[in-house]
Amino acid sequence: MSKRTKFLLGIGVIAALVIGWQVAAFAVHDTGKFELDGDATNQAAKAGDDWDNVCRQVTGTNCSTTTGAPDATATEWVAEPNLDSTIFTGGGSKDPIDISSWNWKNGAGGLPAKDNLLHSFAARYTTAQNEQVLFFGSDRWDNSGDATQGFWFFQNPIARNTPNASSGTFSGVHRNGDLLVLTDFSNGGGTSTINVYEWDTSCPSKANNNPQPGQCGDTNLMTLATSNAANCASAAAGDDFCGIVNSGTITMPWSFTDKSGTSGNQALNGEFFEGGLNLTALGLGDRCFSSVASESRASTSTDATLKDFVLGGFGSCGSSVTTQQQGPASKSIGTGSISVTDNTTVTVTGVTNWTGTVQFSLKQSPNGTPENIGGPVTVSNSTSTVTSPAATVTAAGDYCWSAKFTSGTTGVPDAVDNSGAAECFTVTPVTPQLATTAGPDVNLGSPVTDTATLTGTANKPGTTSGQPDAINPTTPGGPAGGTITFRLFGPSDAGCGPLVFTSNPVAVSGDSAPNSPYGPVSFTPTLPGTYHWVATYSGDPPNTNGTDHNLTCSDANEDVVVKSVPSTMSTAQSFIPNDSATVSATEGGPLAGTVEFKLFESADCSGNAILTQQKAVSGGSPQTVSTTNTTVSTTAANVSWLVSYDSTNDAQRDIPATCLEKTALSINNDGTVSSPPL
Repeated sequence: MSKRTKFLLGIGVIAALVIGWQVAAFAVHDTGKFELDGDATNQAAKAGDDWDNVCRQVTGTNCSTTTGAPDATATEWVAEPNLDSTIFTGGGSKDPIDISSWNWKNGAGGLPAKDNLLHSFAARYTTAQNEQVLFFGSDRWDNSGDATQGFWFFQNPIARNTPNASSGTFSGVHRNGDLLVLTDFSNGGGTSTINVYEWDTSCPSKANNNPQPGQCGDTNLMTLATSNAANCASAAAGDDFCGIVNSGTITMPWSFTDKSGTSGNQALNGEFFEGGLNLTALGLGDRCFSSVASESRASTSTDATLKDFVLGGFGSCGSSVTTQQQGPASKSIGTGSISVTDNTTVTVTGVTNWTGTVQFSLKQSPNGTPENIGGPVTVSNSTSTVTSPAATVTAAGDYCWSAKFTSGTTGVPDAVDNSGAAECFTVTPVTPQLATTAGPDVNLGSPVTDTATLTGTANKPGTTSGQPDAINPTTPGGPAGGTITFRLFGPSDAGCGPLVFTSNPVAVSGDSAPNSPYGPVSFTPTLPGTYHWVATYSGDPPNTNGTDHNLTCSDANEDVVVKSVPSTMSTAQSFIPNDSATVSATEGGPLAGTVEFKLFESADCSGNAILTQQKAVSGGSPQTVSTTNTTVSTTAANVSWLVSYDSTNDAQRDIPATCLEKTALSINNDGTVSSPPL
């Protein structure tokens, strides 16, 4: 059983066979949208459009009015080129049989004049109560007898193959939910029977000779509603469908000449028919119809022989999707991940009420695979703009949203939007901050040092099952990698000077921890002077750029001075003392013996002698001998000599050691001097 059948049975329509469906806010002939009054010309005193407005809307020609029907959501007005145009032919051209078996030809030979249709027209509106109402009609060449007509509303586009030929088949096929309205009205219009069916391939055959709503009216035809009191002029209040013919001669708003040759575009009694149907009341408000066929038939039987037809388009439903990524078109990756969303607006034409879902997808451009973001989001005519679930992006790069609209309304096609700059955005990498701190100035021969503080890096892209995954990964990315290389230039007082040292790369793992910079690195210069440290971070694509610090060697905080060692000098005078002694004797012959000299660093010959020398004496008196000191020096201010004579001439006596000579000096040393500063 189809959904439509369940719907019909579920609301108990069997009890309402003769009055149709009683759920509309207004009777179909009293919606204020259209005049169902048995003529085709708009009456100023009545509310709503009429067929002259529809004619004007479709053709753009006068149609006896300059006003169209802009409130109509779909319109059809088709004129047969001539009386011999397009009649059904062949036994397969019947309503329970699919269109692929229908055949047509030109040539009305044998066609009763009362069944020869001249014009077909239809219009669809949305009422103030948001109900979908459908109006349809036709005029015929002759009124000599009652006539049965059918009106097919097709969801798929239906057309004649080779329309310029004299015969042919049809393109397009039925779709479950196509609507068939069969009308039977007397020439005077007093009696009007209307039966409403929908194409339903679950129907194998007619349920019985009097099928009720919810029962199969024939093969492929499900009965929706029926009434034998469906004259719009006398229909009960709240009717959901009705029909009416002109009860007297009326003036048609377009060129019209009947079989009688009545002048002035006059249509005689019963040559004009119009009807209306509340789609919403019948549960068909969500249907979108692409084509309309008006047909004349042998009887109201569902399998009656089809005779003449007029086929036209009815403003097919369309859908489109427009997406707009949210936020700026360029976004920073931040700390390694950002949340992004998309807005999508679905536009549906040809029908007012519609539903469906939107599936959002996101891909890394240009060659990434789209990934569904969340599940389908419900969308409808009341909420046509929806926002996607948030997606987490963990890699810098270009991204584009796409959105697929899946229609939940019969006749409304699906739509996809996956192109256009508005859907795309760029995630940019971060450039971190690199600050370095040189060690203190040193003396030549000691090493100089440098450290680096790195902040503002972004984590690596996330992964799923161990593989890089930029969109909604299951595992977040780790800290940024890369290396920092330190270089030392100098010595130079202006500019960088020569490169004297390049460190081994220092591995990076994200931002440096507080009080724990990267490094230190060290180098011992061989020359004094001012040196300059420069640091370079390699970066970790795609999320973290590389950066440098002090490339111009202008950061004074990165200067270090290597100093030469200072020298000092102090002076102290020293003396090398010598002494002499003259020995004489007046008697006793020549002198013979030894003089002994002892030198003391004191004024009274106390202490230990610092020099002792003995000098021989011989010869006639007197004799002088001297010390020969060249190595023993003193810095003492007072010195004294202890001198004795040991005679070897018995005639002459010894002279005992006597402290006779004393020297007192005034020594003035100037102190210590240092090398001048660098």
